[in-house]
Amino acid sequence: MPNLPRKHLFDLPEGVIYLDGNSLGPLPRGVAERLESCARDEWGQMLIRGWNEAHWMDQPARVGNRIGRLIGAPEGSVVLGDTLSIKLYQALASALEMRPDRKVILSDNGNFPTDLYMADGLIRSLDRGHELRTPAPEDVADAITEEVAVVMLTQVDYRTGRMHDFEAITRKAHAVGAVMIWDLAHSAGAVPVDMTANGAEFAVGCTYKYLNGGPGAPAFIYVRPDIAGTVRPALSGWLGHEAPFAFDLDYRPGRAVERMRVGTPPVLQMTALEEALKVWDGLTMEEVRARSVELSELFIREVEARCPDLTLLSPRDPEVRGSQVSFGFADSYAVVQALIARGVIGDFRAPDAMRFGFTPLYLDEADVTRAAEILGEVMAQRAWDTPAFKARGRVT
Repeated sequence: MPNLPRKHLFDLPEGVIYLDGNSLGPLPRGVAERLESCARDEWGQMLIRGWNEAHWMDQPARVGNRIGRLIGAPEGSVVLGDTLSIKLYQALASALEMRPDRKVILSDNGNFPTDLYMADGLIRSLDRGHELRTPAPEDVADAITEEVAVVMLTQVDYRTGRMHDFEAITRKAHAVGAVMIWDLAHSAGAVPVDMTANGAEFAVGCTYKYLNGGPGAPAFIYVRPDIAGTVRPALSGWLGHEAPFAFDLDYRPGRAVERMRVGTPPVLQMTALEEALKVWDGLTMEEVRARSVELSELFIREVEARCPDLTLLSPRDPEVRGSQVSFGFADSYAVVQALIARGVIGDFRAPDAMRFGFTPLYLDEADVTRAAEILGEVMAQRAWDTPAFKARGRVT
């Protein structure tokens, strides 16, 4: 695949093999310079005129369209801003209003906890008898019944990379009259997604993982175009108003997905993301996915040959696995710390998973093979078995 990798487009530290782009993407070249230009030439020289002259106010929709192309969403159906938790809350609240006679939110017990926290918090605020059900991921399809108002799932499991059947789950939800919300946090920029073909009402996602937007980069929300002009945004923010600078005292929702805007756009973060998205120019998600599968399959083979004490936690079938591989071990946290000390950066997720992300934009076979070799050395030498590597930091 001649388009991959594109290491020259990233500013990676010398001697580091970065297998954690599924948690925080690395810095693309040009982003730091673009941020400096935005701060110096736009904020510094234009001052408040930057909202018009530098087109800051248009960024949420403009960058949303760029992300839309990566998730199969049409122009004008994706908007940026706020955090993933906020965007999920908006989608969920709007979805519940669409099914006022139903009281069940269906997710799964492997979902990222913040999604479940937001659902629980919304249920408590509404106080109308709603219920959150969380069966095991493999039991979700059977749990989609006519009681369900909303099916809210993360396509790719954050611990293991296990993927829900994107098309089948949406079809089942719609067959019983439920609204579908997909969290694409571990999908956007990692696996091919076609929101238009899928037909789900809502999708949300973050941009600091595979999209390399930087720490704290804003989240996105997709609303299916045929309902975007009628759903009520739960958070009636100033910039989701039809005419924010009319300063009306009464809220009128903006047109289409623009009504899902809430607060002031984070201009510096959005500028970094807009520049970072240039690394995708000329690529298709099919190319990226095919290469990701090759690299992850290579890693599994190499690790299993060298590390008999590790247990594969991810699905063995790449068709139902995202762009990450997880291995289990009782002292996974310490192993990850030992790897980081030797220049291989992965991460740990409780209770016992060490995660490795495979982003073919900046990884190749040599990186993957060398990472497996170093993991083998760490395990064979018990290099992880020291107090320093077992002392947990605030972020794991």
